[in-house]
Amino acid sequence: MSTQENTNGKAVIDINNIKLAQANSYNNLIKNNAAWVERKLAEDSEFFTTLAKGQSPEVLWIGCSDSRVPANEVTGTKPGEVFVHRNIANVCVHSDMNMLSVLDYAVNVLKVKHVIVAGHYGCGGVAAAMSNKQFGLIDNWLRHIKDVYRLHAKELDAIADEADRVKRLVELNVSEQVYNLCKTTIIQNAWKERHDLEVHGWVIDLASGLVKDQQVTSSSPHNLGYVYEFATEEVAAH
Repeated sequence: MSTQENTNGKAVIDINNIKLAQANSYNNLIKNNAAWVERKLAEDSEFFTTLAKGQSPEVLWIGCSDSRVPANEVTGTKPGEVFVHRNIANVCVHSDMNMLSVLDYAVNVLKVKHVIVAGHYGCGGVAAAMSNKQFGLIDNWLRHIKDVYRLHAKELDAIADEADRVKRLVELNVSEQVYNLCKTTIIQNAWKERHDLEVHGWVIDLASGLVKDQQVTSSSPHNLGYVYEFATEEVAAH
């Protein structure tokens, strides 16, 4: 027990037990790392030597920070095969320099062929964005998802079941974030030079583990609308 009552009936926190549990939790991470290294070396004695030489992933994964949706586990890929960026509710906005820096490096240096926005059902960030509660600093981030709701309010308000409404907003959020990525100068300039870059939208069903392709794959800027597509000779003549 980490708490007990004193003679006045007030709870007394057992600091020693708390610190012991904390130390055990941390030390388990170290032990698990050593065990993982041992397993990998048993499978391939050159695994880490090869890994240290560099990476050549074909995929950039922009996913949710939720601990239940790790990119390599979901896709069955190995270290070095997926470049990963994660944030709450897999949001992609033009003012996020962190995400843009990752995108730029992945597209222009690593030359990835697929950019995947990966949302998931049961996303706490999406559910929080649908409420009127204040949660703190994160409210400013969740506003981007509220904007998605506003864009699709007619469809979403027509869904009576709240759980189904949240699931649909998860899907719409993924689609809108794919659209946001395609509007960036990074993706559009890459499309001028390359024909092997695609942006995809996925939703992961935690109940089954399966991925649902949202069928919003883009490989050119031509469906963005005139105001978003940066000028080429074809656009300039519009």
